[in-house]
Amino acid sequence: MSHKISITGQITPDQIPMIAENGFKTIINNRPDGEEPNQPANADIAAAAKKAGLAYKEVLFAGNELNQNHVEEFADYFNQAEQPILIFCRTGNRSTGIYEAAKQMDLLDD
Repeated sequence: MSHKISITGQITPDQIPMIAENGFKTIINNRPDGEEPNQPANADIAAAAKKAGLAYKEVLFAGNELNQNHVEEFADYFNQAEQPILIFCRTGNRSTGIYEAAKQMDLLDD
């Protein structure tokens, strides 16, 4: 794989400085707010990313609601984003799914 990415489960705002220290340049969030109690708010994660100098994008969808528009929005952002990229959702499964869908549809630059 030529892309420099990591896919993970839910991150928190207090983890953002460590993510930046580990060399990530961009975060893509695939998890909508309110999926479970005590889930960090996306606005708080976005603010922490901005403070740490990281690019941040939300392509939000419930696990069973992935569609063509999500994949295209993800791919458009992914292709212009500075790597390495950290992509997250609740467990990493939907982030893996959107990344793989974009690859299969040949939407990602090499």
